[in-house]
Amino acid sequence: MNGAESLVHTLLASGIETCFSNPGTSEMHFVAALDRIPGMRCVLGLFEGVVTGCADGYARMADRPAATLLHCGPGLANGLANLHNARRAMTPIVNIVGDQATYHRPLDAPLTADTEGFARPVSAWVRTAGSAATVGADAAAAVQAARLEPGQIATLVLPADTAWDEGGVVAEALAVPPAPQAAPATVTEVARMLRRGEPAMLLLGGKALRAPALALAHRIAAATGARLLAQQSNGRIARGQGRVPIERVPYPVDQALSVLAGTRLLVLVGSRAPVGFFAYPGKPGRMTPPDCVVQVLARPEHDQEAALAALAEALGAGEVPLPEAGPRPEAVRSGAITPEAVGRTLAALMPEQAVIADESVTYLRGSFAATHAAPPHDWLQVTGGAIGGGMPIATGAAVGAPGRRVINLQADGSAMYTLQALWTQARERLDVTTIIFSNRKYAILLSELAAVGANPGRTALDMLDLSNPDLEWPLLAHGMGVEAARAESMEQFCDLLTRSFTRPGPFLIELVV
Repeated sequence: MNGAESLVHTLLASGIETCFSNPGTSEMHFVAALDRIPGMRCVLGLFEGVVTGCADGYARMADRPAATLLHCGPGLANGLANLHNARRAMTPIVNIVGDQATYHRPLDAPLTADTEGFARPVSAWVRTAGSAATVGADAAAAVQAARLEPGQIATLVLPADTAWDEGGVVAEALAVPPAPQAAPATVTEVARMLRRGEPAMLLLGGKALRAPALALAHRIAAATGARLLAQQSNGRIARGQGRVPIERVPYPVDQALSVLAGTRLLVLVGSRAPVGFFAYPGKPGRMTPPDCVVQVLARPEHDQEAALAALAEALGAGEVPLPEAGPRPEAVRSGAITPEAVGRTLAALMPEQAVIADESVTYLRGSFAATHAAPPHDWLQVTGGAIGGGMPIATGAAVGAPGRRVINLQADGSAMYTLQALWTQARERLDVTTIIFSNRKYAILLSELAAVGANPGRTALDMLDLSNPDLEWPLLAHGMGVEAARAESMEQFCDLLTRSFTRPGPFLIELVV
């Protein structure tokens, strides 16, 4: 057995069953081992940023890590932006990155790079395999590190000779310790602070945004009068009928300050204290009022559902009915194409248990509440601010949640970063509906110009314009093997959206806004 074979066997034994890949020469023995050893689903991406984003979306829905296979340091570097997003989403991923053979590195061949140096800013665990005999143990340690709460990125660098040399040893899966519990004294203290009756808010993130934890948070809010809010960017939120409707900290600073105004106690549950996405002249960086006390109930690595259950018990917060989200909206089939009309139509037509991968950026920002009354669904965001995550996250989510329709709400400028994901959707026959909001500009940057007080002229505005020539999204999608059409009215949008939900495989709608 060579090192590559021991790697595949160990990954399978450790529960890794999917590998998103874009391999090169240094990884050929790993590729050959994947061919010989059954059990691993291998999904090809045409760009490493697609590969890493797919692994992010997959793990968010499957609740277990996938592996990525990347070609040397530059291949890893191509995937860093979406690994940055995955780190912010607290997503477990195991990166396998090929490298020069150990004895070839001193020759400084063209692809020689500081691969560990590239990996460290986005990885909680980094190791370079030293020999074929250690590859299996290294892989088991990588999977264990990735699965530690709340989810981490582990990167194993695999020099070519450690893959092709004989002497590989399969390692057993390593036990993953359970999530730590919030300290009883902390629960008692938070209960005491909430009983004071001051204006309070529970700010939720991580697994506190899954349905059972949200229901517990609602009980606490009902018993204490505290408000509930989700942090601004989240890996996964349970939403729709039968779930607690929850809003997010707004992106614009003035709106965030308004929402948090008057709060005297902010209790963090799997979240971080809210700060501005950027600094702006004359505006604060922290969104909490100066006199607000920030108290941690459960950190991201804690068992947040258990912490909320303990707090509910300490407060005597019994069962209460879930808030009514209201009737399911009706589709808007006429009139102007607006964010509100799109949001209502999406809520009206989406199938049950859909998965939303949201990189709509500015367009749907104000219509989040329109989907509270939709059927039960999960909502995934691009969490790290690195654009180009939406299409790959949607692709990986479709692999990680088979049988559920994935709906990618996608800004056109961001989509151009990783449109190769459409090819993977077609190749794997994934049930993904992509909605391109085609405004032919970087709309968010136009608002940011005003927010920072810049005074743009023609040169600046041209850098934010995506016309001249216009992007032809149906043609781009067809070139990737994905059926597509353009909608220029709400009637056309409704018809195409319904059509996409009733047929298998991927479909793209360019919505001209």
